[in-house]
Amino acid sequence: MNPLQLFRPPARPAPGPQRTAWRLAAWAVAAASLGGCAWPGASAPRARLVQPAQLGLGPSATVFPAEQWWKRFGDPRLDHLERLALQGNPGLQQAQARERQARAATGLARSALLPQVNAALSSTRERFSQNDIYPPPLGGSVYTENQLALQGRYDFDFFGRNRARLQAAIGQARAAQAQTQAARVLITSDVAAAYFRLAGLVAQGRVIERSLRQRQAIARLVGERARAGLDNTLQQREAQAQIPQLQLKVEANREAQQQARDALAALIGRGPQATAALHPRLRQVPLPQLPRQLPASLIGRRPDVVAARWQVQSALASVREARASFYPDINLSAFVGFQALGFSQFLAAGSRAWGVGPALDLPIFEGGALRAQLRASDAAADAAIDQYNATLVGAVREVADAVAQRRSVQLQMRQQRRALLLASQAHALARGRYRAGLGNELMVLQAQEPVLQLQQLGAELKTQALLDDVALTRALGGGYAGAPPAAVAAAPGGAR
Repeated sequence: MNPLQLFRPPARPAPGPQRTAWRLAAWAVAAASLGGCAWPGASAPRARLVQPAQLGLGPSATVFPAEQWWKRFGDPRLDHLERLALQGNPGLQQAQARERQARAATGLARSALLPQVNAALSSTRERFSQNDIYPPPLGGSVYTENQLALQGRYDFDFFGRNRARLQAAIGQARAAQAQTQAARVLITSDVAAAYFRLAGLVAQGRVIERSLRQRQAIARLVGERARAGLDNTLQQREAQAQIPQLQLKVEANREAQQQARDALAALIGRGPQATAALHPRLRQVPLPQLPRQLPASLIGRRPDVVAARWQVQSALASVREARASFYPDINLSAFVGFQALGFSQFLAAGSRAWGVGPALDLPIFEGGALRAQLRASDAAADAAIDQYNATLVGAVREVADAVAQRRSVQLQMRQQRRALLLASQAHALARGRYRAGLGNELMVLQAQEPVLQLQQLGAELKTQALLDDVALTRALGGGYAGAPPAAVAAAPGGAR
């Protein structure tokens, strides 16, 4: 029933003065009620999006990194681990499930824009009361009431509430898609980092074991010299004391290697036995060079930044939906079918029934619920905008830190290679003097010590450089090619 019909006065030919007064009062109540309909007011989101130019971001055509960025290291074992991680990692599968859920919610929101049609069939065996509205012979008798109807409904959505709900759902679905890619980038970078960390530990372990053998040889020679009276007991004990320290380092290195293998197994969704025999060689992993130009505009392609931008889009659409809730909802309902008592005339022409009519749903007094919902939507939009701003600023910082650290490690590696060359030359001279009878074996072993230390430092620096390269790749989006919405439509008077 149309709500306005509640105020329609009964049609009588000549109402008296009292009836006229009641009629005027009824119309006054109707006018006051309609005039007092819920009104959204001037509420709007307050936060504003950080513009890329404020952070020094500009347009660029640079493409870095590639989608399967780990292939540039040319390591088949790493490629295999990445494939396994993308297939079996529980975290990525969970993100994919959330994406499917968001897509389903989009389909549900889209259905509100289309006509709804359904069929209904019912058959009820009923005894009609003798003392109700139905006179005998219907009253007091038992009949079967049958009904077959095709029902339809269509919401005109004049004020865009359903369209805004759909835009909000699309924003959530796109955000979930970007978050799935963010999980993919995180997993692939974690796998590569764990692999390079293991390779570095294996390389360092070999150097530490060589250092242990070198120290054992020095201790043996010093012991022989002490027994011959060439060295004293103090020198012998100092040489022996360094052996347990290196043995501790060897054991700590083995434990760290096992933890790195276990971490890799967890990332690929397998048990520890899957990586138990993995011994990657750090020397065989090439170290990619930084591109000459690394524009910060690539940050806009990071999946977490894209997801945050779509979250803003969704939140602003929810504001429009909440604002549209203040306006009338007009829909059209209709049905057609058959109704009859008993089965003999159920599908006869005279049993046909149909109906059609519009319906108007107009909020008048909701106790402040609609305004509270609008304020909550405004606050959610502010939170989404602030989260986007924080994500973008954090991304810029991550890229800057990764580039600075990567360049610093490159410089340290150049200095390490220069020092290792000099130490290796000194060790070669010591060996030459020993072969010429101008020195002893102890001098050769002592000259080898800085070489071993610099080799261990080189393994540490190369590992750090590879980890920095992975961190930079992740900071630049890990090859994600998705794009954020071209422009975020602002709510009336709201954020831009």
